[in-house]
Amino acid sequence: MPTYDTTTRQAELEALMVDTVRISRPRTGGDGASSPDTVYEGPGALLSTHGQLLVTQILGVDWAGESAAWYQLLTPLASPPAEPGDHVTVVAAANETAAFEGRTWYAEARTQASTWELARVTRLDEQGGTLGQGL
Repeated sequence: MPTYDTTTRQAELEALMVDTVRISRPRTGGDGASSPDTVYEGPGALLSTHGQLLVTQILGVDWAGESAAWYQLLTPLASPPAEPGDHVTVVAAANETAAFEGRTWYAEARTQASTWELARVTRLDEQGGTLGQGL
């Protein structure tokens, strides 16, 4: 039976997480004012469907599987999982043409989980989506 070196693949995938991302969780204080808690700020990558296909080609393996999400957030396994409704912003984009500025995404569901993982993968929806409208 062939072996699969997950440690090497994980390192390769984390090397592609060149942006600095922030995951924040909205909360409402006793006075009704909203002030988000920062859940995570550190290395990550925000990928469109095209970006997901590109990473698959670079690594030579379909690590993302079949996903219906237009955007996915990748963070290292050491980062905490996102929860539905968490806000995601790119604090610093490695690529100045990335067009992330001023955009916010929402975690659609809990961070994906599986028997073995190479990175945390979270499906995202843009702020104008269902979660952004409060539906």
